[in-house]
Amino acid sequence: MKIIEGAVTAPQGFLAAGVTAQIKNKSKKDLAIIYSKRVCNAAGVFTTNVVKAHCIGINQEHLADKKAQAIVVNSGNANACNGEQGLEDTINMASLTADLLDLKTSDVLVASTGVIGVNLPMGKVNQGIKEAVKVLSLEGSSDAAQAILTTDLVTKEIAVEVNIAGKAVRVGAIAKGSGMIDPNMATMLAFITTDANISQDCLAQILQDSVEVSYNMISVDGDTSTNDMALVLANGLADNELISQVGTDDYRILQEAFVFVNTYLAKMIAKDGEGATRLIEVIVKNADRQKEARKIALSIVSSSLTKTAIYGQDANWGRILAAAGYAGVEFNPALVDIYLGQVMVAQNGSGLEFDEIKAKGELQKDQVIITVDLKLGREKASAWGCDLTPAYIDINASYRT
Repeated sequence: MKIIEGAVTAPQGFLAAGVTAQIKNKSKKDLAIIYSKRVCNAAGVFTTNVVKAHCIGINQEHLADKKAQAIVVNSGNANACNGEQGLEDTINMASLTADLLDLKTSDVLVASTGVIGVNLPMGKVNQGIKEAVKVLSLEGSSDAAQAILTTDLVTKEIAVEVNIAGKAVRVGAIAKGSGMIDPNMATMLAFITTDANISQDCLAQILQDSVEVSYNMISVDGDTSTNDMALVLANGLADNELISQVGTDDYRILQEAFVFVNTYLAKMIAKDGEGATRLIEVIVKNADRQKEARKIALSIVSSSLTKTAIYGQDANWGRILAAAGYAGVEFNPALVDIYLGQVMVAQNGSGLEFDEIKAKGELQKDQVIITVDLKLGREKASAWGCDLTPAYIDINASYRT
């Protein structure tokens, strides 16, 4: 597997664009389109929040036939909790995009992100869609990556190429997310393209499995949004032999590419958490079951006390063990060892003398690694998050204004 340029337009047959529609901000790109020249097998994973934006339901309807050909996205407005008008606006976004690209409305997926409970300025949105369709190009992925951002400080994009039975197969993706991020999807959007020739059932399984170990293993602030989704389009233009069975060698190669791409973007989202100064990686090892390791890792990376301790460069390992303890997993605290980077700060569930200066040095790194050894089995899991800082409050105290 090799990393390549192009993100969502790296796979054959995909074009993209990102334009300024002035939905909320007059100067930033805020409307994007991703388009395949061929109808794709498609799949999606959506927020677990009971309160869902209008685009979630429409996408689930449009994916009933397991096909799609384009994605239209706006930032600056979530178009959530807007009643019949919000639903109508979502349908109109899909319909206009379909008309301009000569597609079926049901083959267009829609995503929105931004403030909840405010109606979309549809005049601006419609004009943005028209402009984006005109400038769709192979070079448009970076513009699209910019257009989907809200409070993000950096764009999030990647593409890889793998060899499947002698055929070059590419997977590209862009994502956004910075705040309102919690496991089981968050205020994050991810759009993945591939030219792999793969059945829709296998595609959906690869997406679901890769989301479980990537986007569902990050936490910034404990809030799960109304608009979260990961969408994938596969157009088959790589012309590899059809991947139609889970677990084959070809399936595993493509699965590895999806896990790499989505984990890369998930870590970028965690690192770009609102107000964050450090990326946190929590590794839980030697668990009885991977599911249990994942629960504990997520509990620790979601702990506000742990996150603030890391911001303050305080080697307060007790907060880490306490967060493991309320994860809902049975383990023996008297066996647990905890490390900050290379520094052991707790052994067999108790404190020990450690070098505070070295421990603080580990907490000053851009990436802080917390390792929790349960000493029960052989399973492990990783989760990612960021420190919690005063800047997070500043950003979210005035989000609407």
